[in-house]
Amino acid sequence: MTSDTFVVPAPPSEPYLRIVPLGGCGEIGRNMTVVETNDDLVVVDCGLMFPDEEMFGVDIVINDFTYLRERRDKFRGLLVTHGHEDHIGGIPYLLREFPQIPVVGTPLSLALIRAKLKEHKPGEWQAREVEPGDRVKWGAIEAQFIHINHSLAGACALAIRTPLGTVFHTGDFKFDQTPIDGDPADFASIARVGDEGVLVMLSDSTNAERPGHTLSERIVGEAFSNIFARAKGRIIVTSFASNVPRIQQVVDQSRRFGRKVAFLGRSLQNVVQFAGQLGYLDIPDGLVIRLEDVDDHPPEQICVMTTGSQGEPMSALTRLSVRDHKKFKIVPGDTVVISATPIPGNEKSVAKTINNLYRIGANVIHGSSGNAHVSGHASQEELLLMLNLVRPKYFVPIHGEYRMLVTHGRLAAQTGVAGDNVFVAENGDVLQFTKEGAEKVGRTYGGNVMVDGSGVGDVGEAVLRDRKHLAGDGIMMVVVTVDAEEARVVAGPDLISRGVFYLPESGELVDELKERLSRILADCSVEGIRDIGNVKEHIRSGLAKMVFEKSRRRPIVIPVVMEV
Repeated sequence: MTSDTFVVPAPPSEPYLRIVPLGGCGEIGRNMTVVETNDDLVVVDCGLMFPDEEMFGVDIVINDFTYLRERRDKFRGLLVTHGHEDHIGGIPYLLREFPQIPVVGTPLSLALIRAKLKEHKPGEWQAREVEPGDRVKWGAIEAQFIHINHSLAGACALAIRTPLGTVFHTGDFKFDQTPIDGDPADFASIARVGDEGVLVMLSDSTNAERPGHTLSERIVGEAFSNIFARAKGRIIVTSFASNVPRIQQVVDQSRRFGRKVAFLGRSLQNVVQFAGQLGYLDIPDGLVIRLEDVDDHPPEQICVMTTGSQGEPMSALTRLSVRDHKKFKIVPGDTVVISATPIPGNEKSVAKTINNLYRIGANVIHGSSGNAHVSGHASQEELLLMLNLVRPKYFVPIHGEYRMLVTHGRLAAQTGVAGDNVFVAENGDVLQFTKEGAEKVGRTYGGNVMVDGSGVGDVGEAVLRDRKHLAGDGIMMVVVTVDAEEARVVAGPDLISRGVFYLPESGELVDELKERLSRILADCSVEGIRDIGNVKEHIRSGLAKMVFEKSRRRPIVIPVVMEV
């Protein structure tokens, strides 16, 4: 995509509202949305996404902040809907550039952000704690937090009031009539916002293709009860570390069936600590034990809760599945409950983990089997209910892959939203609202920024292309020493192969390649080629051609020519 693609026209002189999704449209993860008026700008969420199979070596993926850099003078605050990684994981990187920006969220959301920031040490930052019903105001923008149900306590929708009209952002939500961690969604406040009039609604599209209603979290409790009643040995449960209601369910069933609980995984331990301090978790004294003390109790009295439900390479469950964890080993007879569904793109890694657990001899309960997991996202009937409560003039589906956004847009049309008023946006699209109407007016940078080690954004398409090439075809190095004055070979050529040939078993082929390289170097000497760059290019092209002739492989060839 060329730079000409990214064109954002100057804003109009009249009152306007711009909505710019920087992430979360056409993907699961990296959720981030800009709400901008003439003089003020706020951001809703700032998440991360885990890399796909093509992003070799990349740790995480965050958003491009270019649009914010260009409008730094009007950037007022960050509004956090809830504390899941795909909504808060990019905040440490945002605060590096905008340390003065206040971060506003409910107590648990801010506690989870603090836990993340411990690893990054961003220095001083402003946290503004709110409760559902509270409002914050900067200039012409006022945001009201409204209680909603999700798979994490403290989740809120946002009613963002601007001079041009109200923006209603649902956040991640479902309508759970019997939640275990508090009250049902605040239908009254949502309906009041709808009665006041909503210019545009942005709504969670994760389950837009799923008909019916999403089951209540209490269903999981019933499933856990059956699992705990039948399991003979130890029980290992994995879920998202931030799924506080699920942690409470595990604690409750462990207490009921006389099992001690141990927590494995730093992120999970952080969540348990902060959620307990804030009153979102009720854990009786003496129920939790250290992981090191698990073997001091009979197997039928142990439950271990761990991270790794998405099959991440270095996560606790993945390491347990290959018996690579120092502190804990899964043994035949253990029951492993994977209380989560794979995020799109993680299916293969999750399946691999499950297969490895079966190889160990564990009993594995996963997917929707036994109702050990329910989604935290609204299905079609709940999405329709939200649309009918809010009754927006314009509708922008967010938080989902492109097909989910399209499906959600069609649901909106069924509730009376005009077809021309539904915008299926992609990351970077600039949607502009004025008194005359609404339209897409341009496009900003909405692509991936890859974090690899301590580097942020220094891994681009060229680097990934080289890594893919290395993974597919390997690398060969040619090391040769030449006399600088006479252009004759003093030592070498020596071949180093990684991922192309196993040299100890390819003696004849290696000898043939060395012989051909010697002829290339001799030809360079005869022709009087003394420029090192030219010599390297002759070596590179000659060796690449030879390897392809012999093996039909195209490794990266790196010539190393030293002058003496």
